[in-house]
Amino acid sequence: MAHKQGKDERRRYPRVPLSLLIQFRFDTLADFLAEYSVDISEGGMFIRTDEPREEGSLIYLQFYLRDGAKLIEGLGKVVRVNPPGREGAVAGMGVEFVNFDDESMRLIKQIVSRNVEQRPG
Repeated sequence: MAHKQGKDERRRYPRVPLSLLIQFRFDTLADFLAEYSVDISEGGMFIRTDEPREEGSLIYLQFYLRDGAKLIEGLGKVVRVNPPGREGAVAGMGVEFVNFDDESMRLIKQIVSRNVEQRPG
């Protein structure tokens, strides 16, 4: 009898809920937009927005740790889109981290591991 894996078990990286103010910019926009993240993993994050870009779009991301001391920035790729109005889903876009420096990736891993450890159960 084959064991069916759930959606979360198929993910490469565990996701943890995290609300951070994320600034992002597309090639066509001179100014940064700002929205809040829903969750984050070592591989990417989901950003809540009523104006998601299409899958495959590259975006430049910037966000600060909660203490405001460290800026994390790099390039992300939109890999999933939830359009506004879809029942039972938060409007926004799933973004895969594609070009972050080693220091930024180290900080992202720390954020995720710290939040995984704090989750109950």
